[in-house]
Amino acid sequence: MAEEYKEEQPNDTIFQDAVEALRRGDKPRAKDLITRLLKTNQNNPTYWIWLSASVDNTKERIYCLQTALKLDPENGTAKRGLILLGALAPDETIQPFPMNRPRAWEDKLLLANEKPKEKGFRVIAKSPVVRLIGMMVIGAGLVSVLIFGFVLPNQNRVAPTTTNTPGPSPTFTATPTLFGATAEPTRVFIGPTPLWMLVPQTYTPTAVYVNTPRVPEAKDQYRLAEDAYKKGDWDGYIASMQMILVYEPNAADIHYLIGEAYRFKGDTANALASYKDAEDIDPNFSAPYLGEARVRLLRDPGYNAQKLLDKAVELDPDYGEAYLERAKYLILRKKAEAAIVDLNRAAALMPNSPDVYLTFANAYLALGEDASALESAEKAYSMDITSLPVYEMLGRLYLENGQYQRSVETLEVYLVYEPEDAAALARLGQAYYEIGEYESAVKALDRATTINRTGLRKYLLYRGLAHLELGDDIEQAVEDLEAGKDADDESYNANLALLRGYFAAEKYGSAFLQVEALKSLAETDEETAIMLYWRGLVQEKREEPKDAIKAWEALLEMDEDVMTPEMRKEAQAHLSKLVPATATATQWTSTPAPKKSATPTPAKGVTKTVTPAKTPTP
Repeated sequence: MAEEYKEEQPNDTIFQDAVEALRRGDKPRAKDLITRLLKTNQNNPTYWIWLSASVDNTKERIYCLQTALKLDPENGTAKRGLILLGALAPDETIQPFPMNRPRAWEDKLLLANEKPKEKGFRVIAKSPVVRLIGMMVIGAGLVSVLIFGFVLPNQNRVAPTTTNTPGPSPTFTATPTLFGATAEPTRVFIGPTPLWMLVPQTYTPTAVYVNTPRVPEAKDQYRLAEDAYKKGDWDGYIASMQMILVYEPNAADIHYLIGEAYRFKGDTANALASYKDAEDIDPNFSAPYLGEARVRLLRDPGYNAQKLLDKAVELDPDYGEAYLERAKYLILRKKAEAAIVDLNRAAALMPNSPDVYLTFANAYLALGEDASALESAEKAYSMDITSLPVYEMLGRLYLENGQYQRSVETLEVYLVYEPEDAAALARLGQAYYEIGEYESAVKALDRATTINRTGLRKYLLYRGLAHLELGDDIEQAVEDLEAGKDADDESYNANLALLRGYFAAEKYGSAFLQVEALKSLAETDEETAIMLYWRGLVQEKREEPKDAIKAWEALLEMDEDVMTPEMRKEAQAHLSKLVPATATATQWTSTPAPKKSATPTPAKGVTKTVTPAKTPTP
């Protein structure tokens, strides 16, 4: 690849150092150098291709190569890499990687009559006569050079007298200068490449609420504090701001900003004390009341912060973050409609804030308006594609809306950076099940339950179903399905899944009890049809032919639109075995052509009903 891009490489030392680091196998160093180059030029496809070679995560490689392909749609290297990674369909028009070095062994395999005939100067040079003449000419030339180049000029040259100047010889003192010093190696980041490094956009953080001019004596110290803030060095920031208090002891904003730094550190006690100092100095300063509300909610999620949030809004009606924080508080208190009002105001004051639209998504989700929630989350994503909470929200909403492949894609990105989020892993397991990747579903849910089993019982349903599809551990499948059904006892789909598990485990008595549960839970003709189908199968296994015949006949009497063609054919086959042929010949001679699939369409947020085609038949 290095040779193929030789002409496109920029003539800069950093890029060459990165290439050399990759050749040495030092991927962290190469990734660090190429990331720096991308900060200066994010539209260079060569940089993205080399970055793909320096990362270990397959998803990151695919992202880098896809970015390179967007910048250069005809880039063969990016296409070949994506094909090898399985992210692009094979294409015969794409040439393989070119050989950039001769293969001498090919010439050795050629027969005498296959070798190309030599022409021109090579034929002449092989002649013995020509070689002899050439040697004579070269010899004459060497003699001429010796005579005219060395002998004759030295006859007229006068050698000057050599003198020695007394004193010490000059020495070089190695000082730590630009040229004499050894540079300290750059620290490299080990771990997943941060999202902001992998995207072409640069995002500006939310501006600080206050920006009061500082006294001349404190300006330099304030600049140091700003640098520490940008680096996330909260201890350095606090130290610099406390030095400013020497010059401005009555500056309420300094106390507030110190409180914010303590909050970011997680030191809620010192944060609260700093906010209180700011409130005492200036009771009409809005920001400390918002800070105090945030800290008190961190310490006690059940704390009643309504008065503090109301006061922050009252003191500054144009304080967008106060409206946003109050909206979050209202959502937690199950007052999503009131939260929407505050969010509309926050959006007007902070139109470019992705956090506002992420909170909109939470509010709409609480109201059960999944389409609006997804629209808001996608808008938040368009504003900041580096925000991990946005990926988590999108993964959840895509799952609720039946967009399972997109749910998998977003949750996989999120979990690269938050691998210990058990709830996200459980959702990923469900999404894997829905797209038919059963082994991946089991692995994801195994890891989720290992990290934290609390609150994940409903997702065990999908691990049980995945085991059923794989047919590898029926006993574990039944255990998971029982736990999933207990988490939502009134769910038709959960009861149907457990019925399937009992049937596969040959527990036909328990399966019949689930059939009875489905009978009371069925709300549509489609669900009734599925119940009758399973009733027929279970009663046959329980050696209850009369009830089985009733179930099959009732199923066949239903409209063909409420079942799949496979269900209808199977019902006819079972009925013909249970009832003499003479009794059924006239009744079931033909089957009308089906109008549409009878698999019931689940409501949003409800797992699709498993079709009987996946179930082992007797």
